[in-house]
Amino acid sequence: MNAAAPILTPTTRALAWCLHLLVIGLLALAAARATADSEPHAGLTVAAAVLCAAVYAVGPVMPSVRRSRRAAALWLAAVSIVWLVLLALSPNAVWVAFPLYFLQLHLLSRRAALTAVVATAAAASAGFAAHQRAFSAAMAIGPALGAAVAVAVVWGYQALYRESEQRRRLIEELTATRADLAEVQHTAGVLAERERLAREIHDTLAQGLSSIQLLLRAAERVLPDRPDAATRHVEAARQAAVDNLAEARRFVAALTPPALEGTTLAHALDRLCTTTSTRHRITARFHLAGSPVPLATAHEVALLRIGQSALANTVRHAHATTAEITLSYLDDRIALHVVDDGTGFDPGRLPAPDLENGGFGLAAMRARMHALGGTLTIESTLGHGTALAARLPIVPPADTPPEARP
Repeated sequence: MNAAAPILTPTTRALAWCLHLLVIGLLALAAARATADSEPHAGLTVAAAVLCAAVYAVGPVMPSVRRSRRAAALWLAAVSIVWLVLLALSPNAVWVAFPLYFLQLHLLSRRAALTAVVATAAAASAGFAAHQRAFSAAMAIGPALGAAVAVAVVWGYQALYRESEQRRRLIEELTATRADLAEVQHTAGVLAERERLAREIHDTLAQGLSSIQLLLRAAERVLPDRPDAATRHVEAARQAAVDNLAEARRFVAALTPPALEGTTLAHALDRLCTTTSTRHRITARFHLAGSPVPLATAHEVALLRIGQSALANTVRHAHATTAEITLSYLDDRIALHVVDDGTGFDPGRLPAPDLENGGFGLAAMRARMHALGGTLTIESTLGHGTALAARLPIVPPADTPPEARP
């Protein structure tokens, strides 16, 4: 009922109404018994009981009593004074002390509440003894026992309430943390998907468009002197466009790359070398080492994309005459080596990637290897060609029977 009191819930409201009814009921009982027993000053007793009920009824309807501990203390003092008058008139008022304990413990600070409860218990014992014109231990034990019960109940409830509030705050923090974690995971998922899309676009559409551009430039150079050669370049560019269109459709549908559809990784790399040698002025050869074993689709796609990207970089930048792709099946890993005899470069002085000149290929290759737990190493020297090595742990496809796995 004040700033320090717990926030009212349906349960606490029900308890408060029970306390109100108990006070009014005990006051009515005191007035009724005074009238029924024809006690002296019965009229004054009824008037004091009504006045006490009226003063008590002011508290629940006054917002200041619920918000301010000082206002609550003043209201309790007024109720207690009227109750003392009633106690002086009738011994039956001693029972009202019990609900007063709960009010004092609920509305006052712990020290003030304990003092008020002791004073109320002492007043109840003294008032009852005065009416009986005798004193016995029972007259002190009754109010004291009621006070002890009230203190245990209220302080126990407050401890449970604090624990409940702590748990509520922890649950709110956990809920907020889970929401933040979900947001972070969503953001990470979006970024990962963007990175994946960027790698796929670079290794498929961008490289294909670059190949088409090189073929069309070659066709321009031989026109009009060598129309047959120009026709062959244009036909190769058209076929590259067809292949790129197929890649784009599979890419949008999230299907297996066309180069791996219905064939093996080794055959796809061999066909890549043949196609590159046919379309460009470079001799690309494929070699297979070791016994092929089934691989997870993600590993096959990654190695194929790295082979495509590395060979495209060789055609576009290295000015090489030959390129060798070697796929090696080792005991616990698979390795892809791409070696060319081109102009080479300094791996430590690579230009920053940009939209005009590209430069995203090596970063995409490393990202692919890192995502699958593999490694990518590059060795190159100016004028002495380039060697690229991609290594992955061998992971069988999920649908491979255990006995068929290496």
